Amino acid sequence: MQPASISYGKDTTVIAPDDDDDDDVEEELCPGTSTVSVSGPASTQKKRKRKRGDIGGRVDSEEDADKKKKKKESMRPNYFISIPITNTQISSAVTQVQEAVLQQEPRLARAMIPVPTLHITLLVTHLASQEQVDLAATVLAEAEPSLAELLGGRDLVLPFSGIGHFRKEVVFVGLAPGQHRHTLDSLAALLQSRFEEQGLLQEGNRGFEPHLTMMKLSRASKLRSQGMKRVDPALYSNYTNKFFGDQTVERVDLCSMLKKKQQDGYYHTETSLQLAYCS
Repeated sequence: MQPASISYGKDTTVIAPDDDDDDDVEEELCPGTSTVSVSGPASTQKKRKRKRGDIGGRVDSEEDADKKKKKKESMRPNYFISIPITNTQISSAVTQVQEAVLQQEPRLARAMIPVPTLHITLLVTHLASQEQVDLAATVLAEAEPSLAELLGGRDLVLPFSGIGHFRKEVVFVGLAPGQHRHTLDSLAALLQSRFEEQGLLQEGNRGFEPHLTMMKLSRASKLRSQGMKRVDPALYSNYTNKFFGDQTVERVDLCSMLKKKQQDGYYHTETSLQLAYCS
């Protein structure tokens, strides 16, 4: 998958991975061609192109593709480590932008991220059994001393400012630059390393680019058939440089993508590590 372009405002563009929590990625089967020799008169040898499907190859390739697809689906991420957004100033500002966009384009209603689920994703993974879920919870808990050392007795405060997008398909609130970004990167890298050590993180886990998603076209698949394949940045241009607020990192959660959400609207949380205890 090619990396997506993130745009902030009119002038700045950086490269980052796609949004992490529920992308639908399917392997595309591309039958190739092979060249074979055909016997003819003694004086000539002709070559022709033959598709795989000419002699049973198509059946084999379809079966292989089906197996690959099933394996890929069985390994799709179903859990993630997140930092929840608990500052009501940020959630209120996100609501303000969403409502402003909907006043101009009501069809985007289903593309809006529910405000109670706002979070930063630190990593995504596939946990195949309750044993792996329990192991992940243990890994998170055992990371506490290292996180305490990383934070050095100080709160990690994340200032959210500006609006960006991934290929105009995902719209998000950006994280302002500063030392907090380096600390957050180190926190994410530490947790990813611990999960990898226990075999809980698949190879090729996408890089970390912190952002706060508030719109995602993949949530409203019917829009594509209606001709809407992008979110026009003009819809939120009045908020491009808006300051959304500061989020103190209070805890890190191990959340399920698939289980029923909690009463407060947030993802089902298996366990949490209170970072207040670390600092």
